[in-house]
Amino acid sequence: MDHSTHDSGSAHQHSAPAGGHRPGHGHGATWATAMRATLHCLTGCAIGEILGMVIGTALRWGNAPTMVLAIALAFVFGYSFTLFAVVRAGVSMKAAVKVALAADTVSIAVMELVDNGIIALVPGAMDAHLSDGLFWYALLGGFAVAFVITTPVNKWMIGRGKGHAVVHAYH
Repeated sequence: MDHSTHDSGSAHQHSAPAGGHRPGHGHGATWATAMRATLHCLTGCAIGEILGMVIGTALRWGNAPTMVLAIALAFVFGYSFTLFAVVRAGVSMKAAVKVALAADTVSIAVMELVDNGIIALVPGAMDAHLSDGLFWYALLGGFAVAFVITTPVNKWMIGRGKGHAVVHAYH
């Protein structure tokens, strides 16, 4: 095997080899990168989830349809943050949708599962109104726990070239 192709010259500093992984670099899988990706996801999820709760409450829906709407909007807003950033980088809408789906699906799903699970487990939180402190404490507590649980998931995925590592190709 010719080892001369594996030099550490500057041409290899910014591109991964054909195997897709630069040894020792882990696709930028630092805790800081994972936390930024998780915060990005959390922002979209929080906007969508709160909007869904407000809409469901305003329409006097029950818990189940309100939660379904909130989760659906969490995915919509979570994906849209990535979608708009990638389109702004010059990617076609079709390709940007694929990037957003690849980058955010697992992160949003874990975040929503944890967050909504906590809200469901906090006694009285499901029946609390938007004006009740319990509703907001359960929601914010759920987001905090979801952030803590989702960050290592994102770190693991980024380290394997998945999740938000897909988005970094367009930054």
